[in-house]
This record gives sequence, structure tokens and C-alpha cells, in this order.
Amino acid sequence: MSTAPTALHWRKSSHSTSQGGNCVEVAPMVSAIAIRDSKNPTAPALAFSRTAFRRLNHALRTP
Repeated sequence: MSTAPTALHWRKSSHSTSQGGNCVEVAPMVSAIAIRDSKNPTAPALAFSRTAFRRLNHALRTP
């Protein structure tokens, strides 16, 4: 990822709870979307192209 993860504007999933569990955060980049574990914000983040992120999001929402 070319942008420092701390310089990004991270948003936590609305499905995340204060009790922990499966929490993710996303941050828009110029040509990608970054994803990280909200419980471990200093760990490496994943970056997906916008097209790949849309496909991933669709696949996760499709039963």
C-alpha cells in the first residue's frame, strides 16, 4: 500500500459492535479501497482495486 495506513480516513463497519468480534474498517484511496482489522489497526492492511472491492462486497452479501 503506497499510502501510510495512519494517513487514511478509516470507517468502521456499521455491523461492528463494542463487544469485539469480526470488526473491519475501510478507507478510500485514490485508486483502491483499504481494509483492516479494527481490533489491530497497526497490523498490515489489504488494498483492493475499486472493481475488486465491489466484487468482494457483492460476494459477501450474496447468500
